[in-house]
Amino acid sequence: MLFIPSRRGFLKSAAAVAALPAWFIDMERAEAAPEQPKSPNEKPNIGLIGCGGQGRGDAKAASNFGNVVAVCDVDAGRAEQTAASFKGAKAYADFRKLLERNDVQVIVNGTPDHWHTLVNLAALKAGKDVYSEKPLTLTIDEGKRLVAAMRDSKRILQTGSQQRSDARFRLACELVRNGRLGKLSRITVVLPAGLHGGPFKTAAVPAGLDWDFWQGQTPAVDYVPQRCHFSFRYWYDYSGGTMTDWGAHHNDIALWGLGLERSGPVSVEGKALVEPVPGGYTAASEYDVTYTYADGVVHRCISTTVNKWDGSLLRQPKTGELPHGVKFEGADGWIFVTRGKIEASRPDIISTPLERKTVTLPVSSNHMANFFDCVKSRKPPICDAEIGHRSASICHLGVIAIRLGRKLTWDREKEQFTDDKEANGLVAREMRKKWGYEMVG
Repeated sequence: MLFIPSRRGFLKSAAAVAALPAWFIDMERAEAAPEQPKSPNEKPNIGLIGCGGQGRGDAKAASNFGNVVAVCDVDAGRAEQTAASFKGAKAYADFRKLLERNDVQVIVNGTPDHWHTLVNLAALKAGKDVYSEKPLTLTIDEGKRLVAAMRDSKRILQTGSQQRSDARFRLACELVRNGRLGKLSRITVVLPAGLHGGPFKTAAVPAGLDWDFWQGQTPAVDYVPQRCHFSFRYWYDYSGGTMTDWGAHHNDIALWGLGLERSGPVSVEGKALVEPVPGGYTAASEYDVTYTYADGVVHRCISTTVNKWDGSLLRQPKTGELPHGVKFEGADGWIFVTRGKIEASRPDIISTPLERKTVTLPVSSNHMANFFDCVKSRKPPICDAEIGHRSASICHLGVIAIRLGRKLTWDREKEQFTDDKEANGLVAREMRKKWGYEMVG
């Protein structure tokens, strides 16, 4: 679970972080909103849907701003254990029952990727504000539907792309968008490689797990332990591997630095570097994807095995090996940024103040706090549904290009491929009967 300090905590610790220049720390101090204490009566009631590790972590962070009164999971053991950690919280097996509670104003959605959209749509329809884990959707079509639903409902939806609330990423993007690198030419995004293994054996469904409900819209298959809980992300049925998992973080920053967080590329091409094991994980574990934008900027997204993600902390790369993160390159130098680190080809690229900014990015030093501030003010959060949709879409584009293995032309306005029926057939997926949009009205 990523630790995100409070605004006050950030300002107290920022001076000790040598990677951030003094001028930027002063700007943060000037722009940070003062914290206002809240009385218990001002705190909204929260319902958590999806009680895995990320969901529990999100709920704990949310409990600093509201009262967790209900939790839901199709794994009864997880639901009961999580409910016990929040005083008075009630456990549910069906999220629709939780959403019927009028005393719940906020939903934290920590479900696996293939459930994000349906839960979010149902929550918005029920009049709830939503903090949803990333990637926001399983498909591009889901995102288009979700953006429309958010606008119609006039509810607040924050996508859990926490790097939008990290000062280093915002600094990198502000420097790039204000021309510090001159004309931008290239972006390189490095992601950790995914798991590559199998074949796996079927097993008896664990007691307390509703396997049919867990699978939801996806094709019904026999239970395989490696399909469920943490490792779901390495199966194409439920996710897109690290391309959609870590990619929803770092590719989001690429779009932010380009100023295209509500748009996208004009073409994409990709390939898998390793074939999946028959009967094993089906999402590409290693890949190479290239996006091109209308202004000619080339964005390459590659995986590296030195950062192989297995649920533990990423290993430190050896000398000469690429760490995961985002590198912006322009005529006047480069900037590299990742969690806990920002560096440049010359020190002055970072150390020299931006005296005249043509672009000022929104400031958030705590992603969950930003969400609850917006729940109260009704202002858009730093990573709303449209931004979350576009950040997920660029990852889905990569997954589609990897699967087809050829260059594809993308119409970013219509959100469809140009003259490619096969590729457009992957913009949406067939949903299993009774587990589609009809189940949430």
